[in-house]
Amino acid sequence: MLFESFELKNLKLKNRIVMPPMCMYSADTEGFANDFHISHYGSRAIGGVGLIIQEATAIDPDGRISINDLGIWRDDHIPGLKRIVDVIHQHGSVAGIQINHAGRKAKVEDPIGPSAITYGGEYITPREMTLDDIKKTVYDFKMAARRAQSAGYDLLELHAAHGYLLFQFLSPISNHRKDIYQDGKILLKEVVEAVRTEWPKEKALCIRISAYEYVKEGVTPEMMADAINSVKHLGVDIIDVSSGGNVLVKINAFPGYQLHLAKKIKDLTKLPVMGGGLITTLELAQYAVSSLQTDLVYLGRVLLREPYLVINQFKDFGVELEYPKPYIRGKK
Repeated sequence: MLFESFELKNLKLKNRIVMPPMCMYSADTEGFANDFHISHYGSRAIGGVGLIIQEATAIDPDGRISINDLGIWRDDHIPGLKRIVDVIHQHGSVAGIQINHAGRKAKVEDPIGPSAITYGGEYITPREMTLDDIKKTVYDFKMAARRAQSAGYDLLELHAAHGYLLFQFLSPISNHRKDIYQDGKILLKEVVEAVRTEWPKEKALCIRISAYEYVKEGVTPEMMADAINSVKHLGVDIIDVSSGGNVLVKINAFPGYQLHLAKKIKDLTKLPVMGGGLITTLELAQYAVSSLQTDLVYLGRVLLREPYLVINQFKDFGVELEYPKPYIRGKK
């Protein structure tokens, strides 16, 4: 099943393998893409990955995870982003982008968050967002979606995982507000509605979530499924399931450790899901899909080490894929 095609709205994937968004911290300080990004994403497309989702791309310069995040807060970011899309398409993969505001985890002088509660460590205590701040953030997500559409991405992913802003509103650990936004689902709903005014209804919209926080006071799969179910009628098509990131806690991570969370979210929302978590072999990826725990499986760190993993190992699964013609002499 790993090498079977997958179709959802406009998406036509040649296999079920996804490269998830992974921060590269390699843009210039104004958020512009450069030749590194072309090489990085292009090589994984050449390597046979079905869907490539670009790293967290900032909707606001004050919402960056780092000063070297890619940006999508200005129209003049679009040409550089389009170069990334074009190289992914040129080599036969589908191009997604994750748009994000880091909230209290932003590395800026004046971070904002749902409440004035620090993430901990060296992070600055954020300023509690005003209603105007929230309104601006919703607008920034909307405009980022417009720019993503202009750049030609096939899938748009909202980052509501790993302790960044949208997740901060959803977690009782980081959201102690006393107004309507005490219910973090309200902000998620407003963002999805705003994004859908710019992101065409025929194109797939994804939300990346942390389904569990690994502490009893935090988010559970049932809570996240409830949040997803409250917005899926607005045009949410697929869920990218991860975990953690909002609390400084040690996680017992092992190959496939998040797959059961993907299955839980799939069962509770009836939406297709992407699952993973330290998937280091295509054999484990095949199991994840064939056991119906996930519809798509993401391979992260292993694709950083081995960008041509897919084209070098597909024959082990009794399938034949089109091999990149320039590399035929190196085919096993």
